[in-house]
Amino acid sequence: MPDRTKLLYDDIGFAKVDCHRLLRRGFPEVIFGKGKTPAQIIEIAKKIISHHGILLVTRTEKKVYLKLKKLYPKIKYSESGRIIYYRDSKAPVKKGTVVVVTAGTADIPVAEEARITLELMGNPVEMLYDVGVAGIHRVLDKKHILESASVLIVIAGMEGALASVVSGLVSRPVIAVPTSVGYGASFEGIAPLLTMINSCSPGVAVMNIDNGFGAAYFASMINN
Repeated sequence: MPDRTKLLYDDIGFAKVDCHRLLRRGFPEVIFGKGKTPAQIIEIAKKIISHHGILLVTRTEKKVYLKLKKLYPKIKYSESGRIIYYRDSKAPVKKGTVVVVTAGTADIPVAEEARITLELMGNPVEMLYDVGVAGIHRVLDKKHILESASVLIVIAGMEGALASVVSGLVSRPVIAVPTSVGYGASFEGIAPLLTMINSCSPGVAVMNIDNGFGAAYFASMINN
């Protein structure tokens, strides 16, 4: 008889690696790098790759990437997104496109985390940078791109109004991501978070502050 516990998770002492998540959720366990030592990340990563041939590590440092690259030469790292990613085979490509929209250039690191997650999960992605409401003609000029999406991720700091504006322009679901970008009264993302939660435009789902990964994961599930 097979060891059922071994099939469900792999116990390596300091972590129990979820081997079953690909079957349940359609994508393997993702490592949240912050708070873990490089050695811990590497040991968890080795288990995930051995089971699935896929790896995604969010909120991590280049030194971790450089150590993993010695083991897996094809592994990649985005410095702006602070994300390590690897796939030993191409993901099945989904039909719909996810459009990732940022209010400002300072929101790009969160957008980069979203983009890489989306692409690793097999989603065609189009990026639309720096179209915030301070110059609303910029986003209106790109309405044809917004309308081409199956689902949109809208990333904004400051007051976070862009998600409501985009949702009011299109018939597609919008996933809003508040960022910690802004002056003091934005309270490191609390102000845009509240704006997005209080959106008067229907069809807006809201992620936690700076959570590009979570937005991408949800968008990919919708795009399935």
